[in-house]
Parts: sequence; C-alpha cells; structure tokens
Amino acid sequence: MGRKAPTTDVDEADLEVTGAKHAAAGTTAVAVSMKRALEQMGVSRTARTLLKLNQTDGFDCQGCAWPDPSPEHRHTAEFCENGAKAVAEEATLRRVGREFFAAHPIEELHDRTDYWLGQQGRITEPMVLRAGATHYEPISWDDAFALIGTHLNALDSPDEAIFYTSGKTSNEAAFAYQLFVRAFGTNNLPDCSNMCHESTSVGLAEVIGIGKASVTFDDVLSADLIVIAGQNPGTNHPRMLTALEEAKQNGAKVLAINPLKEAGLVRFKNPQNVRGVVGNGTEMADLHLPVRINGDLALFQAISSLLLEWGHVDHDFIGQHTHGFEEWAEHLRALDWDLVLRSTGLARAEIEEAARMIAASEKTVYCWAMGITQHRNAVATVKEIANLSFLQGNIGKPGAGLFPVRGHSNVQGDRTMGIWERAPGHFLDALHDEFGFEPPREHGYDAVAAVKALRDGKAKVFFAMGGNFTSAMSDTSVTEDAMRRAELTVHVSTKPNRSHVVHGREALILPALGRSEKDLTGGIAQRVTVEDSLCSVHASQGPLKPASKHLRSEVDIVCSMALATIGSRYDIPWAAFRDDYSEIRRRIARVVPGCAGYDEKVDKPGGFMLPHPPRDTRTFPTAKDRAIFTVSPTEVLHVPEGRLLLQTMRSHDQFNTTIYGLDDRYRGIKNGRRVVFVNPDDMVSLHLDEGQLVDIVSEWEDGSERMVPRFRVVSYDTPRGCTGAYYPETNPLVPLDSKADGSNQPAFKSVIVRLVARPDEVPQHERAHTMAERTTSAGRGDEQKRQVEPLHLA
Repeated sequence: MGRKAPTTDVDEADLEVTGAKHAAAGTTAVAVSMKRALEQMGVSRTARTLLKLNQTDGFDCQGCAWPDPSPEHRHTAEFCENGAKAVAEEATLRRVGREFFAAHPIEELHDRTDYWLGQQGRITEPMVLRAGATHYEPISWDDAFALIGTHLNALDSPDEAIFYTSGKTSNEAAFAYQLFVRAFGTNNLPDCSNMCHESTSVGLAEVIGIGKASVTFDDVLSADLIVIAGQNPGTNHPRMLTALEEAKQNGAKVLAINPLKEAGLVRFKNPQNVRGVVGNGTEMADLHLPVRINGDLALFQAISSLLLEWGHVDHDFIGQHTHGFEEWAEHLRALDWDLVLRSTGLARAEIEEAARMIAASEKTVYCWAMGITQHRNAVATVKEIANLSFLQGNIGKPGAGLFPVRGHSNVQGDRTMGIWERAPGHFLDALHDEFGFEPPREHGYDAVAAVKALRDGKAKVFFAMGGNFTSAMSDTSVTEDAMRRAELTVHVSTKPNRSHVVHGREALILPALGRSEKDLTGGIAQRVTVEDSLCSVHASQGPLKPASKHLRSEVDIVCSMALATIGSRYDIPWAAFRDDYSEIRRRIARVVPGCAGYDEKVDKPGGFMLPHPPRDTRTFPTAKDRAIFTVSPTEVLHVPEGRLLLQTMRSHDQFNTTIYGLDDRYRGIKNGRRVVFVNPDDMVSLHLDEGQLVDIVSEWEDGSERMVPRFRVVSYDTPRGCTGAYYPETNPLVPLDSKADGSNQPAFKSVIVRLVARPDEVPQHERAHTMAERTTSAGRGDEQKRQVEPLHLA
C-alpha cells in the first residue's frame, strides 16, 4: 500500500485535442504503421515480417482474432495498422539485457508506466528477483525451472498455485500447459477470456450449446445486414473494415450500435484500392444508434417486440429448432416502452428505424465485443441478441448468424485446448483415457477468484503464460496487493510490463520466443497453430532470427517446467513434446473434440474449420437439445443527479494493456492518455470547461468510492449522461466484486462516476466544497497517492 504512481513519460503539456474526431479510417494508417515499423525494426526486418504476416506460409498476427480470408483471396499486405504495430513491438531491435536490470532497481521500474516499460525492448535472458533484493538478476534456465519446481512441490495443496494464460499462447503450448496443470493437480486456469468474452461463452453455451461464433467468413460477405454492437472495429479489429467494405459492395447494410460514433464505422478509405487512396472511400454505417451505456439489453428487446408486432417471424425455424418462444414472446408483448426509452436514451423512431432494417433483411449477422460483455447484465444481453437471431431464423443458414468478435489472437484456441477453470467432464474424461491419470474435477479459480485467493492467502504461486495480468484486472490496488502476497510470481514474457514490478516474495521473468521468430527447438523447424474468432485453425511459423540465443519457446518452457516439477509421473512424454510439436498435435487429435487428424489438417494452406453444430446442421447441444429463448427483465441503470456513466475503452494507439503510443488519432487526441470524454451539454450542466483538470471518482452501492486523479475533460459526441476514458488507467475505479451476473467477468462498463474539479484549478471560495467531495470512503484504497503530472491542452 502507498506506493507512489508511475511517472509520466512525456511532457504532457504537449497534449493536443486536434478536433479530427470523425476523419475517415484507412489511408493514414499506412503511413503511421510503416513509420512505426521502420523505427522499431528497420527496413529489412520490416519487409521480412509484414510480407509474411497472416500469410499461409507465414505467421499469425499477435493482435486480434479477426479471421483471415481464404488463401486465394489474401492480399500481399494482409495486415492492418495495429497489426503492424504489434509486429513492430515484438520484432523491435531494442533489447533489455542484464545491464538494464542492473541499472534500474525495482523501485524505479515500479514508478514507470506500462508505456515506458514496453518501449525498452525485448528481454534477452531469464531474470530472477530474490527475496528482499532490489534488482532483478540473471538466472540460468535450469535454475529457474528448479526454483519453480521447488515452490510448487512445497505447497500444501496444488490448489495453492494459479496458472494464468494470455490469449496469444499457441494451441500446442496451451494443450501442454493445461495438461501439466491438471497432472500437477488443479484446475486453477484463469485466462484473459475471463476478462473479455466470458459473458459470451456462458450466454451462448446456454442457449445454442457452444460459446463460439456461428458464422463463416463468407457469411459476413454475403449478409444482407451486419449489426455491430458494442464494438469499435476501426481500432480493435481494423481488418474487419475491409470485410465490411466488401459486404457493402455486395449489397449489405450496416447497423452500428454504440455510445460513441467511432471513425471506423463512419467512413473507410481502404489503402489497398484506388477508391480508398484518391476517392472518398466507403460510407460504413447506414444507421448509427448512439445507445446509452448499458441500454443494449432494452434495445434488443424493443427491436424484437416490434418484429413480433409486425409479423417478421420465422415460424418454421422456431417450431423445429427452439424452446421457450411463447414465454419470451409474452414477456415482450408486455414490454414497458417507457423503461426502454429511459434505458437506451433513444427516441422510439430511432429504434423503429433499426427494427425496419432488421425486418427487411433475410440474412443478418450480429457482431459484438466488449461493449456488450463487460456489464453486470452482459450474459442476459448476449442471450437477448441470440433471441433476436432465433426470431428470424438467423442462425445455421448462409449469410446469417452470431459473431462475437474476439479481441486476442488465440484466446478462443486456448479455450478449445482446455485452458478453462471449468473444463467439461467429457474433456477431462478424454485426458484420463489418453494419459492415464485422473484429472481434478473441482472447478478452479477464474481471474476474479484468483485475485481473491491471493489476497486471502489461499494461493501462494502465480504463474502467467504471457499477458500483463496486473494491469488487465479490475480493482488495481487490490490486485497489486494480492500479487505482493504471493511467495512466487512467474511471468513468461517478451518485453517488460507492469506485472514484473508488482511481484511476489520471489519473482521470475522467463523470456519467450515471439510469434514472428524462428522456432528451432529440438533442432528442427517447429510450427504452432492458432484458432481465430470463426473456429478456423491454421499454422503459424515465424521468419526472424530470435532476439537472443537465450530465448525459449512457450512449449519448451511448459515442458521443462513439467519435468522439473512432476518429472516422470504418469509417464507423460514431456521431452518428446518439447522436441517435436507434432507429438503434441497427435495427442490433441485424440483428446480435443473436432480435432481428429489435426496434424495433417493444418498442413493444408489456410488450415481447417472446427465443427459447430448450430452453424453446420442447425442442431443445438443445449439442455433442451434446441436453441433456447430466454426471458430477461428490462432494466434501467439509475444514475444520481450530477453523476455520469463511464465506459473504459482503448485508444487507437494500444492493444489491450500494450500501449504503442500516446495518440488516439480517430478521436482527436495527441500525446496523452489521461483524458475523459464528456458530452458538451453535460459539460455545461456540470460546470466543466474544455481541458479542465478533474479527478474521476466512482461510487458504489455499498457506499465505497474509488478515485483516479488528473484527467483532462474533452468534449465529445457521446450520449447525454455518458462518458469514456482509457484503460488500464481507469481500472482502479472498478471493484473486484463489480462483475457480470453468471460469468463473473469484471464489469468495466457502466461505472457510475462523478467528475471532481481539482482543487488547484478551482477558485478559492469553492475549494472547501470540492475537498469535501473528495473525502475518502471505505474501499477506495490508496489511489489518491498514485498521481501523475497534470496534462495541459496545447
């Protein structure tokens, strides 16, 4: 407690609000991405990486999980701006060796931001922080694995260890990892899906029997209508814009549902065609509904009620393939439109216009992302989207279906491979039959439960296969304090991040090969596989010489850790797995459903599609063996007078917790991140000025408050009563227990806040009142102490 905040890394007096908030997405991206790539990689490495990125003979992007076109339809440059940034971050020529850690004590590194840490470069050898030491120091791989084994084997129970997984981990590494963890004796396998699409996985599994998208890439291109809810493709999935452009050329319409009017869904100037370079580009959204934060559930209910009223119902599909329709329809016929309008912040005419678009479409694809999944009622909203698709039979037919767009390149593949704290019984049975041991059956810790276990002393070892868990989680102060209570923290990483400096009594950093690098483990050219958002599995093989001769692959790290911890127990061939990843793929083929012939199938350019019963045969492996209509109450989130609803979000210059730079070009922000976007009318009613410095204070039902200091107010086109700011800077505002019902996913959206003018900017006669408002309540932690220098508008 009480550690001081990271310092700023730029002179934030240079922060600018450019006003170019709705410029077309696309052509500028080429210049930006190439500039960033050349700065980090140089000319030769830029060419060797980007020309292999997302190609059938190359490597999969480290960024989002957007699917690739079929091999014959891929461009030479099959990447986006943020994909190029992700590659540049990994393939950078900058290096972090033992000299760096000798020069920078842990206290100093703690006071640096994630942006500064990430810009230092690639870690070149294993590092250890001994108990009581002030600096990380080198350690041999053998000694690092021995240290891990010693800690794990000294635990009173395997459940005192937690094994986290980032969504970039390959299928081979993920399968070996979960096998080791379960052979060790626990299901404590939290992953980043717990923080992003867990609400999707839970909701869809209950109503269609599988928590994955029910469309193919061709379905997106052939749809009549594409609904995009709670998603910002221009920043988070930029290659999606190319697919949307093609769909629009094929006659599709696009309905955007999002509080902010994002540039990528206004107009797209595709840099890969003449119209995009010299023309006006493509207008994307035919209609944008600026829904109030947390109003999506009521909106989808209202649209469905109108379709019912107008008779736009696929009775054949409902009769043959669904359960619960009459109860759901009865609920919607009694829908309270006053609640709907208050919840959505929309006029009835706007909702009717959207409903007419859906009614006119015979083939609709529904896309969504974190703007849907990170609310307390997220699971209910996902089910309501599914209800709407069932109503018109928009699942299991060409050009239609459900499309949760995943945010990390292999987060879906990791779950397929068994990275799940609640693995189904049939998967555990298959592990038993293949490897001859009895896997634990009790459910393990998810991300929220993992923090609580560390906080409460029920867990002592935290191992992270990639990622930046400390920055990604909610309730930053509680999370950091929990990590410091661990006996050992271990992070498999490529570059420094904040989780390395918020550590247990002892800590290890294990540097791994990046996806862009050649993997010659075992003396042969290895490849790995990944799964995208649409259940397509394909191979990935990097072209670059590794950043250091001391790096090891994820598979090598997992198998070597297993040998040092459980050795020959159960006769699992860890050494053989490490030397030839095909041996892992052969076991995947016998354990993971839908993966028969796995090693042979990934030889095919473009890989293969995993089976999906609702998509393939309109069969639904649910409790009713049908698609299930679900009744959910219509809700209005009450916000007290003088308060706003905050959504946390990314800037255009970041990927998850990785900060590429300090600009947000599409929202008009340059050289700064501590900004809060506010509706101009709200600024007037709250007596706020453009550029004013405020603290953001979140308020909770138990009377507790949390605060993050020194954010600049920026006027923005967002619904009245709604505001937005970047994460991870605003993660401290969200308590650990603010989570989605049914999925336990942190609820980073719909946070009730007040904006409090900083006392150093308030007139003298107003200061007493302002300071009284900032009185600390229970649960706020020490965020008030974690301050940075104030921003200033240019």
